[in-house]
Amino acid sequence: MLHRPAPRAVRTALGALTLQGGTAMTAPEPPGVTGLLAEMLDGTAPPGVLRWPAELPVGQAVVAARQSGWATALLDLDGVRDKNAFMERCARSLRLPGYFGRNWDALADCLTDLSWCPAGHGRLLLIRGWRGFAAAAPDDWNMAERILTEGVGHWRDTDEGLVVLMVDAPPTQS
Repeated sequence: MLHRPAPRAVRTALGALTLQGGTAMTAPEPPGVTGLLAEMLDGTAPPGVLRWPAELPVGQAVVAARQSGWATALLDLDGVRDKNAFMERCARSLRLPGYFGRNWDALADCLTDLSWCPAGHGRLLLIRGWRGFAAAAPDDWNMAERILTEGVGHWRDTDEGLVVLMVDAPPTQS
């Protein structure tokens, strides 16, 4: 049975350590694809779940991943407010196989058996618009986050890593 993950520190894509809740522990490196993401893409650091800063264009990560031979996918969760909508968005955006059962176990199975998703050197999954889902359905978001983390862990010691970038939304203009 799956359970909620314990609070933890999250690394940003540029190397800064952020405690759950947003407190930065170190300053990020200058803009660009450097630091931890670059190390993951070239294999010098193990894959993980990272935060992508709002001030950096996400296209930089996509270009760097593709140039390194990684497949990329975008899961846009804008407007997703419940588990059913999340599962539908995963099925459509990630082009999950027809046997995907639209439940937590099926999502975990698809992320640990990625035969349906050719990798090259690895897979970069960008998740955008996640904060709205996390706020509307915190228990479901915690489960999704746990499954993503476990999927990353499953591929960590292979030649086809999985990196998840949690893309922060840019600040709204008032």
